[in-house]
Amino acid sequence: MASQLRDFATSMVAVVEPETPTLLVAQLMRKHHIGALVVVDAHEKTRPVGIVTDRDLVLELMAEGLDPAIFTAGDIMSVDLVTATPEMDALEAVQLMKTHRLRRLVINDDEGRLVGIVTMEDVLELLARELANLAAGLAGARDREISERE
Repeated sequence: MASQLRDFATSMVAVVEPETPTLLVAQLMRKHHIGALVVVDAHEKTRPVGIVTDRDLVLELMAEGLDPAIFTAGDIMSVDLVTATPEMDALEAVQLMKTHRLRRLVINDDEGRLVGIVTMEDVLELLARELANLAAGLAGARDREISERE
């Protein structure tokens, strides 16, 4: 089973800088069909400093009737990033997501550089594949057992 995050997490991560207008943030999310962008340091573009989600856009701007052209990703991003490492096991990641009530984990290397992102959907897809493989293996074993009896 490919259980380490490096084996199945997304390595191509959409990023923005803190000064990116939230209108552009929303447009990028729509263009790439994603629900979050990692906010990276404007100078060290590989160092994550926050994350902004579609939920942040709705609750912080739209629900308040604020103009998305005025505010930036840095104004509404979550800065208390819960991060994972590429070596982290999928079950550890699920526990971390559960503990912090998250749907996404930013993955950093040992130097704190952004190397990927893993979502709850990624973990569910991995689990579905593993369960399908298990079911196929059990069905094959059952079929062999029946053939041997005959």
